[in-house]
Amino acid sequence: MYFYKKMAVKDFFNLFLIVSALHGFLFSIILFLSKNGKKRSIVYINLLVLALSLNNFQSWILAKQFFHDYFFLDYVHIPWHFLIAPFFYMFLINYLKIEKRSKNILKLVVPIFFIIVFIRIGFVYFLSNQKTDDVVFLFKKYTSIEEIISLIFSVSIFGYSYYILYKKEKIFNRMLSYDNLKWIYTFFKLGLFTYVFWIIALAITVSLNFKEFIYSYYPLRVLTTIIIYWVGYQSVLQLKVVDQRIYIRKHMNTKPLIGYLDHTVLNDSNAHLNISSDIIDCVLSGLELFEKEQQFVSQKITLSFLAKRFHTNTNYLSKIINHYKGTSFSNYLNTLRINNIVNQLQINSTIRKFTVKAIAQEAGFNNADSFSKVFFKLKGIKPSEYIKSLGKNI
Repeated sequence: MYFYKKMAVKDFFNLFLIVSALHGFLFSIILFLSKNGKKRSIVYINLLVLALSLNNFQSWILAKQFFHDYFFLDYVHIPWHFLIAPFFYMFLINYLKIEKRSKNILKLVVPIFFIIVFIRIGFVYFLSNQKTDDVVFLFKKYTSIEEIISLIFSVSIFGYSYYILYKKEKIFNRMLSYDNLKWIYTFFKLGLFTYVFWIIALAITVSLNFKEFIYSYYPLRVLTTIIIYWVGYQSVLQLKVVDQRIYIRKHMNTKPLIGYLDHTVLNDSNAHLNISSDIIDCVLSGLELFEKEQQFVSQKITLSFLAKRFHTNTNYLSKIINHYKGTSFSNYLNTLRINNIVNQLQINSTIRKFTVKAIAQEAGFNNADSFSKVFFKLKGIKPSEYIKSLGKNI
C-alpha cells in the first residue's frame, strides 16, 4: 500500500514537472511573438520563465530515468537555476528604467554559467568509463556542492535586488508614479519563502551524505514554478497597465475643471472651529492649489500627507475640510478623483478603450475594485457600464 502511495505521489509531481515545463515553453513563444515581446524588461522575464521551464524539463527527464543507461547524459545536468535570480534582477532594473545606473550582472553571470557547464561536461567525460559506486557518489556530491554555490549566489542577487527596490526609490520616482510596485514586493516575500524551502532541501541532502531525498524537492519545485509563472503573467499585465497610464496621462486635459464637488459648502464662518485664521487660510490656499493642479490623482495622498504639506495636523485639516467642503476627507478626495476621471472620459474617447484597472490607477485609486465601488457610490453606475454609455451617445 505504501509503495503505491509513494508511486502515486512521484507520478503526480513528475506530471507537474512536464506540464509546467510545456506551459512555460508555450508562454515564452507567445510572449516573444507578442506586441511587447521585444521590450527588454519582457525579454528578461521571458528568459526567466524559459530557464525555469528548462530546469523542470531536465528534472522530469532525470526523474523518468530516460538516460539511465547512458552515464554521460545522465550526469550532465545544466544548472539552469543559476540563471533565474540574475534574469529577475535584469528584469527589475529594466522595468524600473534604471538599467543605465545599475550593474549589468549578466556580463559576469553568463561566463560563470558556461564555465560551470564546461567543468561539469569535462568532469563527466573523463570519468564516464568508471561506473563505480564511488564515482556515482562523487557526482552526487559535486552536484550538491554546485547547487549550494548556486543557492548562495542566487540569495545574494535576490538580496541586492531587494536593496535596490527598497533603498533606491529616488532613482525610479517616475516609475513609482505609474506603479506602486506592491506586486513586486509580494514577489520578494514569496521568493524568501521559496529560498527557505531550497535551504531545507539542500540541508536534508547534505545530512543524508549527499543522497538526494527527492521528496524534499517537490514542494520547492511546485512553489518555485507557481511564483515564477505568477511574476511572468503579472509583469506582462502590469506593463500593459503602465503603458496605458502613460498614454492616459499624456493625453489628459490638465486644465482646471469646474464643478468637481457638487456639495461644496461656501462657508466663510470659522466659528466653533477653534483654529487660528492663519492656519485656515493656509489650508484653504493649499486645497485650492491641490484641486487646480489635480494633485489628488497621486495614490500617496492621505490625510496625514496633506496635513504635513499644509503645516498643520490631521485633526485641524479634517475639521477645515468638513466645515468648508461639507464632507469628510475621504469623500472629498474620492469625489475629486471620480469627477476628474469622468470629465476625462467624456472629452477623450481613446481613454475609454483602456482597461478599468489602468483608468482606476490613473484616477488615483490603488486598484480597480475600490475605484468601482466609489464610482458606483457617487455616480450610481459601474465604470464599465458608464464607459459603454458614453460610446452609445456618440
